[in-house]
Amino acid sequence: MRVLTAIPVYNEAKHVRDVLAEVRRYSPDLLVVNDGSTDGTAELLDREPDLHRIDHATNGGYGAALISAFDFARCRDFDVLVTMDCDGQHEPSRIPVLLESIHDADIVSGSRYFRDFRQDTPAPTDRRFINAMITREINARYGLNLTDAFCGFKAYRREALAKLHITERGWGMPLQLWVQAARAGLRVKEIGVPRLYLDPNRAFGGVMNDPEQRLAYYRDVLAAAERGARVACPGACG
Repeated sequence: MRVLTAIPVYNEAKHVRDVLAEVRRYSPDLLVVNDGSTDGTAELLDREPDLHRIDHATNGGYGAALISAFDFARCRDFDVLVTMDCDGQHEPSRIPVLLESIHDADIVSGSRYFRDFRQDTPAPTDRRFINAMITREINARYGLNLTDAFCGFKAYRREALAKLHITERGWGMPLQLWVQAARAGLRVKEIGVPRLYLDPNRAFGGVMNDPEQRLAYYRDVLAAAERGARVACPGACG
């Protein structure tokens, strides 16, 4: 089974080398999507050997980075694509757990609320509230029985990627993903992963820092996904 692990990166000079070193222990094929970093991340990546790499000239957003990762995995015929963040929230040691779980699923998604872990940290109140609200709305509409609609630690079968046509370039990309997955009849499974907020004050950027505007944007993404339309992400969505 050929597995590619893809990591979207935007201004992660503080974490990127340590994260990559740990990921290499579990996934020899590694793709970094450098989404217009301006903090020296690109120069650090220049020193990394045996690395697939995509550089966006400017910051396109979280969804834009994953669109590039999906395209790369499809074009190179990888059997499974694993996606994870570069800010220390996702433990690379959990990659084998994702891969073990995908034998009877099309998408395996990490959940920070599936079960408790010793190393869990409290989620920022507004993020937990919005996550729970949007997760309930998705479950009510599509019967997916999710517990965490936003976790970026996932594994996708090649056949699942072929049925996804993601266009949402901002933070709301996972919501478009769930709508498309449900409509395509993809088998979705969640596994528990630790809830790690190393920097609880880390912000989304721009108007997305306002919880009410962030919630409104997410609901716009859901509505647009149901219509097959695109939504302009407000503020800085990277």
